[in-house]
Amino acid sequence: MPRPLKLSVVEQSPLRKGGTGADALRETVELAVACEAWGYERFWLAEHHNIAGIASTSPEILIGQVAAATRTLRVGSGGVMLPHYSAFKVAENFRLLETLFPGRIDLGLGRAPGGDQRTLLALAHPGRPKDVRAYPEQVDDLIGFLADSLPPGHPFAGMRVGPPGAGVPEVWLLGSGVDSAMLAADRGLPFSYAHFFGNGSQGPAIAEHYRRHFQPSALCPAPRVHVAVQVLCADTRQEAEWHASSMKLGRIQMARNQGGSGIVSPEEAAQHVFTPEEEAFLAHSGMRASVGDPASVVAELEAIAESYGTDELGIVTICYDFKARLRSFELVAQHALARTPRP
Repeated sequence: MPRPLKLSVVEQSPLRKGGTGADALRETVELAVACEAWGYERFWLAEHHNIAGIASTSPEILIGQVAAATRTLRVGSGGVMLPHYSAFKVAENFRLLETLFPGRIDLGLGRAPGGDQRTLLALAHPGRPKDVRAYPEQVDDLIGFLADSLPPGHPFAGMRVGPPGAGVPEVWLLGSGVDSAMLAADRGLPFSYAHFFGNGSQGPAIAEHYRRHFQPSALCPAPRVHVAVQVLCADTRQEAEWHASSMKLGRIQMARNQGGSGIVSPEEAAQHVFTPEEEAFLAHSGMRASVGDPASVVAELEAIAESYGTDELGIVTICYDFKARLRSFELVAQHALARTPRP
């Protein structure tokens, strides 16, 4: 018997060809309100830069909008790319969010650039990009700032990061490799694995490695694994594959830096004839998705959860048609959460 699933959303605010950024952001808030009603527990906003098909560039701004529009949903970052920023400023942002929405804020952290190398330079200009080898130290400082627990010898000990509150955001480390998993284990933090673009065959072993080396902490007394998966669910497999065709062509365009107009429609994607080279690229790109009708998608999600030894899955869904995107999240909730006792 599969274990009951706990579902969350990892939202990238996809921007369709011919649409606007305002459309994408309004749809993100609308999706959050619907997902709260359908039983999703968390809603994480991504950080991506200089990518035409994604409108989510500043998760800390979107978190406030989504949290204000919902009542019980945990809202957070999936994630903040910490090497771009000062740990102090990130702590200030999330202490403020936690003060506004107590007990509902998650702070997911990553070390990837969230864009290309040119974007990395632009985010640091006129200075230089931070050395990612300082990332563990940044994580330590950030947690110390949030919890007012920097050691006495620390150069910034005693500094206030904003209004004092009763609690701190729930801090997660995000990653697609063993290094992030080991850092999460060593610091006693929950870990979210990006199955949809990480190495899916090695993912369960990475999760187990994290559990074996986990050191309990005040923030997280036992290991927790969350797995982000890409999904497109529709009433029939044929319909799901039709909507997923936009995502398939989008991967090719992004690899060629041709995605300047946003996510294309299934009608436009249907006109594209994939070459053998493109098919080979898609097969080996690392990107993977569960596409199909509710029974097949939920069965695959349950198998993924079982392989990782977790019940926490984060759903990523990107397609051209917002109604189809809403329907995908609704169907997954109806069928995956039906066997989960709800309060």
